[in-house]
This record gives sequence, structure tokens and C-alpha cells, in this order.
Amino acid sequence: MNFPSELKYTKDHEWIRVEGDTAFVGITDYAQQELGEIVFVDIATEGETLAKDEAFGSVEAVKTVSDLLMPVAGEVLEVNPELEDKPELVNSDPYGQGWLIKVKPANVADVEGLLSADDYKKLIG
Repeated sequence: MNFPSELKYTKDHEWIRVEGDTAFVGITDYAQQELGEIVFVDIATEGETLAKDEAFGSVEAVKTVSDLLMPVAGEVLEVNPELEDKPELVNSDPYGQGWLIKVKPANVADVEGLLSADDYKKLIG
């Protein structure tokens, strides 16, 4: 499994990558493998400001539906438009084309409090 060291991770299996004053959020390689084939991504929170750990949407796999939780408080700026027609991008490229949302963190420093790649690896065993 792949866990890029430049990303930060949550105990709920989301990742976040900060670029300037915005950040991309997705689910980890571990999460997509555990879920299996993702068939639908449901995110209807674009334009909303959400708290840390608040659900911003869900992913539906063949056998289950899983909530997606905000890694930090902030405003959902954009939902990845490619996922409407190609939800499988979350499986094939979870850290690239399979990103879920772009957010404007309320406080970018909050990202530093999340798990490093090494800490995340320890969490999942």
C-alpha cells in the first residue's frame, strides 16, 4: 500500500494535501482497498462550511456505504467533477485523480495536528 509522506492522514482514513490556502481531500489507499469497488460518490456539501469530523459526503461500494469526514474545519470549495462519471478513480488513483473535495481550511495550522504517513501506518497495523 502507498502512503505518500507529503500528505497528512486521519484516523478515519482520509488524507489531506495543502496547496497554498486550499487543500485537497481524499480517502487513503487502505480505505479504498477495504471498501472494494467504489460505484458512487455522493457529495452535496459544496459551498458549505463544516466542522472537523463532520460528514461531507459518502462513498458507496458494492457491499457498503461509508461516510466521508472532514479532516479539518473549513469550507468545501469544489467537488471533483470527474467522480460523477468515474467513481472508480477513487480506487485506481486515490491520491491523484481520485481526490474528493477541495477545501479552504479555517486554520491551515490544524493540518499539522493530523497523522504523518508513519503514524498512519502504525494506526492501521
